[in-house]
Amino acid sequence: MERLRARLVALRFMLATAWPIILITLIGLVVAYQFVAPEPPRRIVISTGSEAGAYHAYAQRYAALLAAKGITLEIRTSAGSHQNLERLEKGEADVAFVQGGILARPPSEDDEDPGPLRSLGSVSYEPVWVFYRGEQRVDKLYHLAGRRIAVGQDGSGIRGLALQLLEANEIKPDNPDLLPLAGLNAAEALQRGEIDATFIVAAQEAPVVQVLLRSPGLRVVSFSQADAYLRRFPFLSKIVLPRGVVDLVRDLPRRDTVLLATTANVIVREDLHPALVSLLLQAMTEVNGKGGFFQRDGEFPAYKDQSFPLSSDAARYYKSGPPFLQRYLPFWLAVLVERLFVMILPLVMLSLPLLKFAPSIYSWRVRSKIVRCYADLKFLENEVRRRYDPAQHQEYAARLARVEERASTLNIPLAFSDLLYTLREHINLVRDELRSLATNHEKDDKQ
Repeated sequence: MERLRARLVALRFMLATAWPIILITLIGLVVAYQFVAPEPPRRIVISTGSEAGAYHAYAQRYAALLAAKGITLEIRTSAGSHQNLERLEKGEADVAFVQGGILARPPSEDDEDPGPLRSLGSVSYEPVWVFYRGEQRVDKLYHLAGRRIAVGQDGSGIRGLALQLLEANEIKPDNPDLLPLAGLNAAEALQRGEIDATFIVAAQEAPVVQVLLRSPGLRVVSFSQADAYLRRFPFLSKIVLPRGVVDLVRDLPRRDTVLLATTANVIVREDLHPALVSLLLQAMTEVNGKGGFFQRDGEFPAYKDQSFPLSSDAARYYKSGPPFLQRYLPFWLAVLVERLFVMILPLVMLSLPLLKFAPSIYSWRVRSKIVRCYADLKFLENEVRRRYDPAQHQEYAARLARVEERASTLNIPLAFSDLLYTLREHINLVRDELRSLATNHEKDDKQ
């Protein structure tokens, strides 16, 4: 029973010592929680293009990879890059494919507000094919002045790019010879002789490109001023279609053809969860990182088109790869650990010094009870030594008895019992001193 009582006393002192530490820790947790990112949503929307386009095909492969991580990627078709941007700005989509160069003026470092959209990088080249009719070779776009040219539908990325390139060659956007035809419709019109040239922005494997490359009487503009275009339009790249690559037997094309290429870019809203940004970049690397007709292995994804600021999370990914935990843990477990880490790290840093001082605080709380008894004992001893009054001897004895009573009723842990016994010894010393003073005073009275 006595042992149980002693343990309860020790526990009471420990709790009395621990509650300030617990309170400070809880306050630290509340503060740290304000900096914890919310859990990523389990569903996001991507705006692509037509179902027959490369953007839609990429999105389908992304969706399969994200589904394996527990994220649903909803794919929405669109009329093109401009509609994709509108959806992002209105919050109707979280991710979108955007053709490079559709902005009239890329943002600069001097812009105070770069807007709510960020780039995750480019995922592929998109060759700019300019097919034309006729035997005369065309290697400069101004050679097409006065001809009927299909430049794509209003609002499409193809039209915006085509008009920029033609305007640089003094062919005005309001020229009536620039017709709103695109894709297979433009290809059929070119084959029938209803138009003289058409802009196509598509991969070499696209059916419309393959058809036009094999159509008799049609040629592809080989840009002899390609380097000049790159200086004037930084979002463009120069690529080469090698001789004979389309058809070795028929030797198509008959010579190396220099093409301009824009890029397919993945644009997101600035507030997209960082964990989802990393997951999308991993999918982009898996789907678009392999070598292809115009690209080297590992060339994509990359930040090639700077029309939109690069996401800070994407910049970290390009520098260091996927987050450490996502490399070795399932996605949702990695996200949970990352979120908890934001709370646990400051908690540990706060708790370590507190725990370091906890034994000292514990010892101080126990000793403070004994010190209060010592204070009363010392005051009594000083008073007796300096101005002993025989008439107050009984009062001195009563005060000493009260100190002794209080000392005997102290509940302190067993580990500090030696302090209690030392206190009692000192009480006896003061009692002996009080008796000695009384005896000496009696002797003096008799003399």
